[in-house]
Amino acid sequence: MTEKLELYKCEICGNIAEVVISGGGELVCCGEPMKLLKAGTNDEAATEKHVPVFEYNENDLTIRVGSEPHPMIQSHYIMFIEAISDNQNRLTRQYLHPDENPQMQFKNIDEGKILAREFCNIHGLWEAQSD
Repeated sequence: MTEKLELYKCEICGNIAEVVISGGGELVCCGEPMKLLKAGTNDEAATEKHVPVFEYNENDLTIRVGSEPHPMIQSHYIMFIEAISDNQNRLTRQYLHPDENPQMQFKNIDEGKILAREFCNIHGLWEAQSD
């Protein structure tokens, strides 16, 4: 049984799929079951920082990847950031590329709590919840 907003990855080709509507069955790619991604939430011991950080300036919000800037080079970078509203009715995703700043910005946001997730091409999925 899949759950809404779960992320799955094919261990063969690297495809990533996000569940839009929950359902039964098994997600399969390249003839093999896809792996459910579990998000990391604590990177204190790591050299590269991955846990999303929330910065508010009045009603504006910036979600940055890591308490220290994450590398954004061809061999190691953040592939996307997602912001998910507390009621899971709104999802915003920003795709990133090497040499871009690993962050996403919102103007005049009033969504309550937000779950931020990001995916590093080497270290996988990470998440944090806003206060």
